[in-house]
Amino acid sequence: MHRGSLLPALVLSASLLAPGAEALTMTYPNSTTTIHEQPGDWAGGEGRGAVAGAAGLSLAPGATSGTWTSAPLRVPAFDELVPSWNAVTPARGSVSVEVRAQNAGGWTRWFSFGTWSDAGDRASLDGQKDRAGQVLTDTLRLTAKSSAVQYRVTLRGAGTAVRLVALNTSDRARRSEALGTPGNRAAWGKEVRVPQRSQMLYPDGGEVWCSPTSVSMILAKHGVNVSVPDAARGTFDRVYDGTGNWAFNAAYAGARGMRSVVLRLPSLAAAETFTAQGTPLAVSLGWKAGELPGASLPSSGGHLMVLTGFDAQGNPVLNDPAAPSDALVRRTYPRAAFERLWLGHSGGLTYLITPR
Repeated sequence: MHRGSLLPALVLSASLLAPGAEALTMTYPNSTTTIHEQPGDWAGGEGRGAVAGAAGLSLAPGATSGTWTSAPLRVPAFDELVPSWNAVTPARGSVSVEVRAQNAGGWTRWFSFGTWSDAGDRASLDGQKDRAGQVLTDTLRLTAKSSAVQYRVTLRGAGTAVRLVALNTSDRARRSEALGTPGNRAAWGKEVRVPQRSQMLYPDGGEVWCSPTSVSMILAKHGVNVSVPDAARGTFDRVYDGTGNWAFNAAYAGARGMRSVVLRLPSLAAAETFTAQGTPLAVSLGWKAGELPGASLPSSGGHLMVLTGFDAQGNPVLNDPAAPSDALVRRTYPRAAFERLWLGHSGGLTYLITPR
């Protein structure tokens, strides 16, 4: 079901939910992203001290905290899940998101993705592992395939509200299935103008600030100018002890007025659709020495860059924040090598950040 142009250039469909519930979905062969942000998306859910309305989830009158539990959502078989959310947390308000999956043995435990606050403490939750799966900071990895999922949101503090909840579910075995999909030559030779920012200019941790630096570049493209250090402070996960928590980066952009979602794309051909329409993407990849010709770093166990477009030969053009200066951030990498490293490392993980 197409419900307007909420996000650019997507094939949208009605997800298979509990009776009466519909949600915007972004469906690809390797993954599905289910997005709840419209009034009908909350249908079938249950609130305790929290209510759903036209603007999303909020606390019931007089409540200082509350929870909202979604209806069970049926999705294509998956064994990995990454959530994202956009929330308003005034003062010391906070939001926590939990997820559980259904497999042949029934429902798993509730797995927590920690506590998010724009102004206060942010922390993921360590030590969540059992026979059904485990949470790796921002990612739920299951030991068996599941085709149903449910989320629970806890809101705390006056004025706290959640505008969007998204769940990216993916099949790890299919993450590189679309590798080498032919591109659309009409999208080649087009680039999005995105301010260039290097993370390497900051001596106090900047060398590991690729994620918030990428987010700050995309925010600046959309007219929201936050400095790299401010973005790093605003995405810092106390437990993870770093700024690379995917959900926290999406939430940071969402708190700055954007619609911000974590998803997985199946190929550079799919990414071309976005950049051709003026939407840059932050993408996550890793490589060993010699695998990425011209890279700013000799190797990386995980690095975020901003995909801004493609050159006339179809090679991806990126703002790579690992460059030693702002002037050297723009890079072009070989298409085949880049796509293989992106899909193989993160399954095509992408931040999609657009104006609301």
